[in-house]
Amino acid sequence: MLAKINSYGLAGLSGYKIDVEVDINLGLPGYDVVGLPDAAVKESKERVHSAIKNSLLTFPKHKITVNLAPANTKKEGPSFDLAIAVSILVASEQVKQKAASEYVMLGELGLDGKIKSVRGILPLLISAREKGYTKFIIPAENRPEASYITGVTVYAMENLSDVVSLLNGTKTFEAVKNRTWHIDNTYAAEDFSRVKGQHAVKRAMEIAVSGGHNILLSGPPGAGKTMLARCVPGILPDLTFEEALEITKIHSIAGVLDPDKGVVTSRPFRAPHHTATNVSLIGGGRDSKPGEVSLAHNGVLFLDEMPEYSRSCVEALRQPLEDGVVTVARASATYEYPANFILVASMNPCPCGNYGSKDLTCTCSMSQINKYLKKISGPILDRIDIKVDVDRVAFLDLTQESNEESSSEVKKRVDKAREIQRKRFEGTHVYCNAKMTSKQVKEFCKLDQTSEQLLKVAFERFNMSARGYTRILKVARTIADLDGEQNILPKHIAEAINYRTTEKN
Repeated sequence: MLAKINSYGLAGLSGYKIDVEVDINLGLPGYDVVGLPDAAVKESKERVHSAIKNSLLTFPKHKITVNLAPANTKKEGPSFDLAIAVSILVASEQVKQKAASEYVMLGELGLDGKIKSVRGILPLLISAREKGYTKFIIPAENRPEASYITGVTVYAMENLSDVVSLLNGTKTFEAVKNRTWHIDNTYAAEDFSRVKGQHAVKRAMEIAVSGGHNILLSGPPGAGKTMLARCVPGILPDLTFEEALEITKIHSIAGVLDPDKGVVTSRPFRAPHHTATNVSLIGGGRDSKPGEVSLAHNGVLFLDEMPEYSRSCVEALRQPLEDGVVTVARASATYEYPANFILVASMNPCPCGNYGSKDLTCTCSMSQINKYLKKISGPILDRIDIKVDVDRVAFLDLTQESNEESSSEVKKRVDKAREIQRKRFEGTHVYCNAKMTSKQVKEFCKLDQTSEQLLKVAFERFNMSARGYTRILKVARTIADLDGEQNILPKHIAEAINYRTTEKN
């Protein structure tokens, strides 16, 4: 007898339909899987066999052929176990075909018949819903993740026996209830109120977050660069539910999603170690999984001591910094992952760290300094909108009692600036000033004669690129938004130029 069950596979962030077909014929007992299965799918034979027997069901002693269609697409992972097992039970007339064909089934089987969790449930269910499927059977451990998807009926099952009871109508089960999503704003490691002094740096970081601009902090060891960077999560704008779903898809595929929450509730802050490889940072590898730049989507990627990362890793940031996406190309397929993040990087100005300090003496030669600074190439620096020097804090500033502005107060101004931008770009895919297209820059960054002359002088003096010119306009637009100004004024242009030309001074 022939049976067919619906399942889904993943290609990047999108799911595609898989027809799990099983044919049972008379003949010598055998089990074959066709349709470009990988090793994990081929090994389903033993898992499915034991799961069916240990669920007190009958495994057919005939020739079994399992086909995963379409046949020209490689099938990866153990998520097809449940669909294969149910197909065998339907073909052997232990489960009703009509009831089983209504569902999309996903799940890995244990030898005892328990259904284990699988990665990527959220993007799989969303992709299937877009194709008109509304009924699903998934592992119980994936229940939190599925509870945020509306317009579908999802049954989160513990074991194979319960699935058979559901399909045959011998027992009733309660579908997954939808949950309300809540923002979590309590995850910041540091607060600006604990950072003494450094008012110019705080101002630069406020501008960077307000407009979604990349920022580089340069200064001697112990100046507070890392602490300042770890304050950024506390001033990030509130996450929307649509953004949370985008992030959750990526984290679910990567296998880093909190299983209890089931969905991301705060903007990500990723801080990979400087020994990170290209694959871990950008994505790819054997499973073509998303890397740190994609895990930081809609959040922050923090590279502490940027020159210590391998040059190939830093250079690989060119595409995501410019386009906001990462394209992982393989012989069999090409996957595209979103990577819209704010880059916060820090570095020392030289190997000893004291070059340019007003208090400390640098012991490095000019050749050592130049060699160290060249670890960060011009094209990467050109993609960083704001560069700011961070010097050591004076003893008096550290010891005196001062009422430093808290992150929550800074966040209010950031939220206000982001709201201005939200209204400005309403109806487009742009959400902040840093992502403006050239057409939008021309429309929203008009300059008066004084501002244009000021920018012209800076452009010629510092030999800026066209990209540098555009990014100054974007930063100036953000500064004007923070000031509540409709037009960009000369003072906004002057401040933006200063952040852009710090390393050239």
